[in-house]
Amino acid sequence: MRTMSGPVAERERHAAPGGTDLFTVGVEEEFLLVDPHTGTAVPAVDLVMEQVPAELRGQVEREFQTSQIEIGSPPGLELSSIRHSLGVLRRALADAAERAGVRVLAIGTGPVDGPVPPVVDKPRFDRMIERFRLLVPGPGNNGMHVHVGVPDPQTGVRVLNHVRPWLPILHAVTTNSPFFAGEDTGYASWRSVEWERWPSVAPTPYLESHEHYERLIRQLIASGVMLDEGMLYWYARLSAKYPTVEIRIGDVCPSVDDAVLVAALVRALVATAMTDIAEGPPIRTDHHLLVAAHWRAAHDGLEGRCVDLTDGELRPAWELLDSLVERLGPALERHGDLAEVTDLLGGLRRHGTGAARQRAVFARTGSLVDVVRDVARQTRG
Repeated sequence: MRTMSGPVAERERHAAPGGTDLFTVGVEEEFLLVDPHTGTAVPAVDLVMEQVPAELRGQVEREFQTSQIEIGSPPGLELSSIRHSLGVLRRALADAAERAGVRVLAIGTGPVDGPVPPVVDKPRFDRMIERFRLLVPGPGNNGMHVHVGVPDPQTGVRVLNHVRPWLPILHAVTTNSPFFAGEDTGYASWRSVEWERWPSVAPTPYLESHEHYERLIRQLIASGVMLDEGMLYWYARLSAKYPTVEIRIGDVCPSVDDAVLVAALVRALVATAMTDIAEGPPIRTDHHLLVAAHWRAAHDGLEGRCVDLTDGELRPAWELLDSLVERLGPALERHGDLAEVTDLLGGLRRHGTGAARQRAVFARTGSLVDVVRDVARQTRG
C-alpha cells in the first residue's frame, strides 16, 4: 500500500474476496502544546518540530496557532495499522515536546487560562486574520479528521447526504473539551462552540449533485466567508486533495483507543452509506434540526441525551450510539472490525468520553493541572 508524505490521509480502494469493496481509512489529529507546570498553552511549535525525528517529519505539521501541532496516519485497510501509526506518532511527539520543555495534549481546547498564542507566520493565515480578525479561538482549537476513500466525487456527494443524520451521535462520542479559561463551561465540547465562530462551519447541506457542491463552494468564496476551498468547514466534505470523504466533526480524541474506535465507526458509516445509495434516497433531515442535534451533542456528550434525527425526539445518547453500531454491524464485520469495536465500546462505556474523564479527575483533585497531567498520560498512551 502506498503511504503519504503529509498529514492528510490518502486512500486506495481494494476488492475483498467475492467482490466486496473494502475502504482504507486515515486519521489526522491536532494537539495542544502546554507548559508542563501550569498547563497554559505555549507558542512552542517550532521548538517541538526541531525535536521530531527526521523519519517522521513528513507526518507532522504546524497548525493554525503556534500552540498547536498536527499528525497524520498513512491510510490503511487494517485498524491495527492505524493503531500502530497513531501510537508511534503520538509517542514520538510526546518525547519531542518533552525535549523542547513542553507537554503535548490530545484535548479540544486549552483548559487553563492564559495568553492567546499567536498564529503561525504563513501568508494564508495572515489573510485569514486580516479578513476574520477576532475569530481566533483562544489557545488552540484541536480536532480529529477521518478520511475514507470513495470511488469518485459524485458518489462522494451521495455519501455526504447519507451520513449527515448520523454524525451528531459520533460528535457526542468525541467530546473532549469541557474546561476553558479555568472554568467548567457546561459543555462536553467547548471546542465545538468556539469553532462555530467561523462563518463556514456548519452541518453539510443536502446536495443535489457534485456540480451543486462545487457551485456552493464558488458562491461561498465569492461571498467572503471563505478564502478558498480549504476553509469549507462543513462537518463532512470531500477532500480537496484526495479522493476521500472527510468527516471532521469532533474534538481530538484523548487516547489511541478512542481514535481507533472513531475511525472504525466512520469507515463503517461511509461503507454503509455506499450500500444505502443503491437502496434508496437518504433521510432528508431539516437543517435547523441537524444544527440542534449537533449543539446537543456538544453540550451533553454521551453522558446525556441526543436528538434522534429519524423522528426528532430526544433519547439517551448511548441508546442512539447502540442503534448506530447495530446499523453499522455488517460493514464493521466486512472490514474485520466488529470484535475490536465491541471491545472499545465497552471501554468507552466504562470510562466515559474524554470530557467525562476530565471532569472525573477535577472532581477528585480540584486541580486543572491534574487534569492536564492525566490528558498528557492518555495522549502518550
